[in-house]
Amino acid sequence: MKPQEPVGQADALQIPRFAGPSTFARLPRREDVPGFDIAVVGAPFDTGVTYRPGARFGPAAVRQGSRLLKPYNAALDVLPFASQQVVDAGDLVCNPFDIATALNELEAGLRELTAEGRHAVTIGGDHTVALPALRAAHALHGPLALVHFDAHLDTWDTYFGEPYTHGTPFRRAAEEGLLMRDASAHVGIRGSLYDPRDLVDDARFGFTIVHCAELDDVGARGVADRIRARVQDAPVYLSIDIDTLDPAYAPGTGTPESGGMSSRELLAVLRGLTGLNVVGADVVEVAPAYDHAEITSIAAATVVYELVSMLAKARA
Repeated sequence: MKPQEPVGQADALQIPRFAGPSTFARLPRREDVPGFDIAVVGAPFDTGVTYRPGARFGPAAVRQGSRLLKPYNAALDVLPFASQQVVDAGDLVCNPFDIATALNELEAGLRELTAEGRHAVTIGGDHTVALPALRAAHALHGPLALVHFDAHLDTWDTYFGEPYTHGTPFRRAAEEGLLMRDASAHVGIRGSLYDPRDLVDDARFGFTIVHCAELDDVGARGVADRIRARVQDAPVYLSIDIDTLDPAYAPGTGTPESGGMSSRELLAVLRGLTGLNVVGADVVEVAPAYDHAEITSIAAATVVYELVSMLAKARA
């Protein structure tokens, strides 16, 4: 029997882009197709934020920002929705009042979505949601190389005694043995720190730092080459905090930092990572209450599109 052709986007010549289903890129819902290869799934959780709240509304905003995405990614020369079945799996249920319970719920949901070799790209939500995503990916692939795009390290210990926040997920991940030693990298780091020992602590967990200012010297290709040399052929998890972008390109986020990447630079670095063994990804910290003209949500939606395209390129 011939395999079923993937069901793609709603036809923009039949249903205008401003109308129709509110799914990512106007793709089918999970329940509309018999099976899928990639799930784009929301994690509407922001109980772990330390400054501006509102990322719980990020998944809906990113879906709205994705309405203009088209079937062909010319930069990667791939039709991401034709070579694999991509679905919008809706939002995972997660307790808004109890962080530990929410993390367990998110992990269980992502384990179910990624069973049988499927992939998930998670839309946050605050960066706390990366921890259950890493736990789910580790259960399938073992220790992971983490490539973390962010203005901040997110390897601090606690906030007000709470070990699970959006500033601590990768310290917890390292402590839990989810990450490979000396194969992970932070990219886009900038801004002030609490203490010089923050950097010492971070190195102790096996990270290298590609500071945002390095783009001035080596460009997007040089940054991508450095990441590739770091992770090599390891299973890679990509975690992208939208505040890796300068607030000029992503004002709608919880902890903005001046001096960040442009959206073009971030997309160029990601495209330079095509061919890596990517096993999972997230795009987090879109807080639409601080956005205007959908600048942040459109940037985040485009990043999700690039991630899905990278996975399609690998499958092809």
